[in-house]
Amino acid sequence: MSQRSERRGIHVDQSELLCKKGCGYYGNAAWQGLCSKCWREEYQKARQRQIQEDWALAEKLQREEEAAYVSSHSSYQTQPSQSQSQPSLATFSKFEEKKTNEKTRKVTTVKKFFSPSSRTAPKKESEKQEKEEKLQGRRESHGETLLRDLKGIFTHPWEMGSPTEESHEGKTPSPSITRQSSIETDRVSRDFMEFLKTLQKPGREIHKQSRAFIESMGNKKDLGAEELSECVQDFYQGMSDRLLNHFKGSSEKVERVMDQVEKYIMTRLYKSVFCPETSDDEKKDLTTQRRIRALHWVTIQMLCVPVDEEIPEVSDSVVKAITDIIEMDSKRVPRDKLACITSCSKHIFNAIRVTKNEPASADDFLPTLIYIVLKANPPRLQSNIQYITRFCNPSRLMTGEDGYYFTNLCCAVAFIEKLDAHSLNLSPEDFERYMSGQASPRRQDDPAAWLQSGSRFNPALSQIHNNLSVLSNLEKRQQQVIEGAQSLQTELVEWQDSVAREVQEIMERYPLEIKSRASAIDAENVENDRLPPPLQPQVFAG
Repeated sequence: MSQRSERRGIHVDQSELLCKKGCGYYGNAAWQGLCSKCWREEYQKARQRQIQEDWALAEKLQREEEAAYVSSHSSYQTQPSQSQSQPSLATFSKFEEKKTNEKTRKVTTVKKFFSPSSRTAPKKESEKQEKEEKLQGRRESHGETLLRDLKGIFTHPWEMGSPTEESHEGKTPSPSITRQSSIETDRVSRDFMEFLKTLQKPGREIHKQSRAFIESMGNKKDLGAEELSECVQDFYQGMSDRLLNHFKGSSEKVERVMDQVEKYIMTRLYKSVFCPETSDDEKKDLTTQRRIRALHWVTIQMLCVPVDEEIPEVSDSVVKAITDIIEMDSKRVPRDKLACITSCSKHIFNAIRVTKNEPASADDFLPTLIYIVLKANPPRLQSNIQYITRFCNPSRLMTGEDGYYFTNLCCAVAFIEKLDAHSLNLSPEDFERYMSGQASPRRQDDPAAWLQSGSRFNPALSQIHNNLSVLSNLEKRQQQVIEGAQSLQTELVEWQDSVAREVQEIMERYPLEIKSRASAIDAENVENDRLPPPLQPQVFAG
């Protein structure tokens, strides 16, 4: 099988990562393949069309209200006088009453469209009115959404909250401000203030606008995820435009200031905008998590991943990549989450480079990224992707290495969700059996092979396999040492016996004889005192 056919289910052309409109920026699956700029344009057009349709609906309901009002008054003014027409008129009166009630409900909805107090429900005057209000609950919510959208056309999101609220923060704080700030939030606030001090007068204005925006967002917890994203992106755009005018087009300074603004704002708003209750992010997280767990049997060979984890440096890079993508969930700022994805991707490129002894290509990177995601099963993966998409500074997602790596991660997740037998070069029957747990691609009759194959998916299994190998080698060495000690002990006993036998044979061959002690030469000379004196040296003359 050729390399090309092996990659047929994983390969993604680089042109598919770009915006579908051909603007040159990176696209995103959450934006239907468009970049942030094109998506905002399409979203604004769709929003304008929706607003026009809502206005048309409001005018239609207003006309129906007027017609109902006229018909109800005319029916009461023209009462019949003939007694023979009483049955038919009674039937017609019931019909008119029913029609009037229906029109009255429509009138109530129309009034709520244009009433400034549409968000406050009126007091219930009767049980009938309470019943009618419950029936019209859905239309009333639609009217509230219409008012909010119409107000958003003419008012900037950060201006919807009064800037004067900042001076009265201690008196009427929003729920998001009154909650106890965490240590991280306090640290980010101090860092933001220290950074703004270097900007002097513009710094005070930036701080004022940021605080006003946070105050206004505290009153918008009932908005949907897309509407929250629109508010944040509008604030980014407005702030960026003002900074460009102030710094006279210096994009580097603007980016540095916007990074600090994003860090401050999103740290303060994290708990209210990350995985909001109005979205289905949590449901997507559970679905993706179950999907990755069901694919635990996928091997590194099935994905054609050019990584050899037997190499220590490669194994270390793989572990670091898994750690980085898991750590993404602990970050609060979208830019920090993107940094984790970038760090993970760089470790992947390093693992491929060490394995192949050459730079990695895009065709090698995507399968390896899929393999890392399957091994890591990151917590709240979909929520983190959606959070970055909605609230990150759009310039980071449209260009640069952060945008490239994030787009590849979105492609990897989409591939995992659509992974099938064709993608892994398996038969549909085998794929279904593996997914259902009826069979496993690993050999069941060879535990060592099972552990060795499983070690590629789980570091714990890899450690178990290595420990078992070490224990087996230690057991063999211990047995060899014991056998050597026993042999040495046997040889020592035999040596002692042989030495004892040789000594005994020598003693028998050469018996020991005890002789008397020898005396001195002159021991028996009793007349030694008669001996002449010893000679003395003589000196001769001449």
